[in-house]
Order: sequence, then C-alpha cells, then structure tokens
Amino acid sequence: MTGPGFVSGLVLAAGGSQRLGEPKQLLPLGDSTLLGAVLEVVRRCALDQRLCVIGGASERVRTAVDLSGFDVVENPSFGEGCSSSIAAALGAVDPRAQTLVLMLGDQPGISPASVAALLRGRGEAPIAACLYEDGRGHPLAFDRALFGELAAMHGDKAVWKLMDRHARSLVEVAVAGMIPRDVDTREDYERLLEQLGQAS
Repeated sequence: MTGPGFVSGLVLAAGGSQRLGEPKQLLPLGDSTLLGAVLEVVRRCALDQRLCVIGGASERVRTAVDLSGFDVVENPSFGEGCSSSIAAALGAVDPRAQTLVLMLGDQPGISPASVAALLRGRGEAPIAACLYEDGRGHPLAFDRALFGELAAMHGDKAVWKLMDRHARSLVEVAVAGMIPRDVDTREDYERLLEQLGQAS
C-alpha cells in the first residue's frame, strides 16, 4: 500500500426512503435538494473520480438533481441495503483507483476539509474513518486491497462489520465537530433544516 494515489469518491444515494415515505434525495434544501447539496460538497473535494449510486426513484432523481461531474450507477437491488450499492459501484470504479472514499447521499454536513483530513491522516492503513467529537462516522476510506471484501458484503451494516474485522489496522482520523446529521425520517429532516436555519 502506498497511500491514497488515485482516489475515487462514492456517494451512496440509492435508498428507497421507506421510513420517510418520499424520496429523501429530492427533499428541498436551500436552492437545491438533499442529494444535490451533498453532490455539491463532493465536487469541492480533491478526488480523481466521483461516483453516485442511485436506485429508489432513480428517474425522478436524474430529472431533478444535477448529477454533472459524476459517474452515475443504478442499483436495481437497492432494497438489499447499502452493501448492494457499494457492490454495484465497484464495477464502475476507475481501475487506477488505489483508494475509495465512501460518503452518504443524505449527509450534507460532510465537508471537503473532512475528506482531505481523512486522506491525509490515513497514511498507508487499509481503512480510515473520521473520528468526530461524538464518535466514528463517514466519510470512510478503503484501500484497493479491500475492494474484494467490499464487493462481497451483504446487508446495511456490513461496512461496519468489515471495519470491526480489520479493527487492528483501522486508523481513526480526528475531525472537529459532531457526526454530520443524516436524514432517515421527517423528524431528521426538520432538525436538519433547523440546524441550517431553513426551518419553515
């Protein structure tokens, strides 16, 4: 392992939003959407490739969200959890990629500074995670040596189980602030709007 090299960033945005009852990717946020806001942050990150996996309401997402600058992958098996989206995207990851950075499409509070710190702090560790003031969270970085294990995962929490299996070689990179809020329910969305000063 020789550090990050060519870095691909992957935004997971294929969820069916069952708990919310409507496509969370399309929730209004500022002058954009929830997913649009995340993608705009990712555009400002120092990445060599940007990918976005969509699935639930994919046609509406393609119509309503600016996906420019991203290699878009559709995951028809999105109901099987995040691991199915990672597996679907790995086939589109550039063969030059030495590092894959995972980000969530419903977590607009991530920052380019966090991604930069993660890549800088990872060194040559096979896995790195952001360590916020209240715990470990995304973004996460994986070396190419683990792409095979990523592709073989099943279920929603599989990434965390993989990280547990490699706990001795995982690096936690200190990042200021709390874990960025993600959106699974209407209450999560309302709290996010309040946090951003956009509550109605």
